[in-house]
Amino acid sequence: MSSLSTPKLPAQGILEPLGDEDRDILSGYGEFLPVQPGQHLIEEGMQQNSLFFVVSGKFHATAMRGGHKVLLGSIQKGETVGEINLLDPNVASATVTAVEFSQVWRIDGGSLESYINEYPRAAAWLLIGVGRTIAHRLRAVNEKIAAFYSA
Repeated sequence: MSSLSTPKLPAQGILEPLGDEDRDILSGYGEFLPVQPGQHLIEEGMQQNSLFFVVSGKFHATAMRGGHKVLLGSIQKGETVGEINLLDPNVASATVTAVEFSQVWRIDGGSLESYINEYPRAAAWLLIGVGRTIAHRLRAVNEKIAAFYSA
């Protein structure tokens, strides 16, 4: 006898400060998506306004620069992509591709706004996590730029 279980948002990454009930409520504002190996989650140059939380699996972020595909990094369980375009919708600056079978949870800007209006306290913690993620990534880029110019 097999039973299908409803996916749950884990207490990891930007969701770590949220309690079980807060994560369960939040999950209803988005959708869980399976992603097959080789499938693009986000495509560079395409309009993008969603945040993706990696529930399981692994992705590579790449960008075309000077006619060459450049690996920007890996995204794994508990990490997110799409933070910038969630807050400032625009075209994606990179392509994000599944390296292995993965599951993500996706929320768009409108759904996030509804969640913020209905659950402001929990949403504040979520947005702090998004802000921290953006800050960490910006610091890493700044360090790479500094290292490039100091070499």
